[in-house]
Amino acid sequence: MIRQPDDAPRHVVATAAEADTVLRRLARDGWTARAGFALPDPSWDVGAAHLLLHGRIGDDDLESAQLAVLAAARGAGVVAVCDPESTAGRALIDDLSRLGPVHRGIDGSDTIANLIPEQRALLDRLAAGDTIAAAAAAEFLSLRTANRRIAEARALFGVRTTREAVLAYLRQRQRSPD
Repeated sequence: MIRQPDDAPRHVVATAAEADTVLRRLARDGWTARAGFALPDPSWDVGAAHLLLHGRIGDDDLESAQLAVLAAARGAGVVAVCDPESTAGRALIDDLSRLGPVHRGIDGSDTIANLIPEQRALLDRLAAGDTIAAAAAAEFLSLRTANRRIAEARALFGVRTTREAVLAYLRQRQRSPD
């Protein structure tokens, strides 16, 4: 299947750590990550290659922003680390938006807002030092359900371990308190 430009992921993130999380998740989905925004393939449509280009775009680096937009138009996925309020960041988001949705941050929205109340409660208890079994009992959930909810939360945060999910939850909760 040939991917259309609007099918390719487009992410604008603020930090390299967020970019790493997005890149890991997209790599698991079959995308091949490559640093830089210049395309190596001379053919126009590179969507079938599942190529994901990533890198940092400086505040006034309009040239890199243009390369990222061109790559996205040709079907490549793009993960850009930049300040969305800078000249280049605003231009990048505006131009990428013409191709389709642009995700800001790790998954394009506040991950905490995507968590169901059970997941939040479990993550709060794990952050406080409870085991999954103790957190499940305190929330009146079976251990199996608690493990499934935590696995779903790990997938939302794009991490592999429960510890990483708890840390990502705490970091994001600090940035955007409820």
